[in-house]
Amino acid sequence: MTVDASATAGSPTPPALTERQEARRQRILRATQQLAARGGFDAVQMREVAELSEVALGTLYRYFPSKIHLLVATMQDQLEQLHDQLRRKPPVSPDPGERVAETLMRTFKALQREPHLAEAMMRALTFADRSVSAEVDSVNRLITDVIADAVHTGRPLTRSELAAVRVVTHTWHSTLITWLSGRASISQVKADIDTACTLISQAATTE
Repeated sequence: MTVDASATAGSPTPPALTERQEARRQRILRATQQLAARGGFDAVQMREVAELSEVALGTLYRYFPSKIHLLVATMQDQLEQLHDQLRRKPPVSPDPGERVAETLMRTFKALQREPHLAEAMMRALTFADRSVSAEVDSVNRLITDVIADAVHTGRPLTRSELAAVRVVTHTWHSTLITWLSGRASISQVKADIDTACTLISQAATTE
């Protein structure tokens, strides 16, 4: 499943959680992250997540109906943290394509620190079906927002920029998969990202 920046509309808004519920949800996500970082996708088992986060198994299933829901939500949480870091310390190049390339390489370096976790989250995205569409849409929106903020902050993307962002997003997804599978080095990843991001620069000059 390719993460598509265009497939982000129409998802229902989940009900707001109470402070106690949000704290419980964060414990669950931290437990998932710890298990995945240790052993990847197969290490994340619902019963072990429940035990590590100190919630009842039935409660865990009310929050996350499946392991796929859980890992996609974990990726959403990781991207939100990364987005906050990028907002605090954004790339400074005057060229929008170079800013996007730097942003995505910082994302890769963050994932490189926890390769088993990255593998688990990407496998979950690949296996996600329609029952996980709301969570996948949230990940899509976050990836688009991260790239859009690197293009420019404060105004919507133009049509040309949005088209370029979609191509860059597809490239990000495919290079991440090839890197995780051991079929590409970080230098190859950077070369592909840099090439795709020239589309961003070109789009910015044509508007």
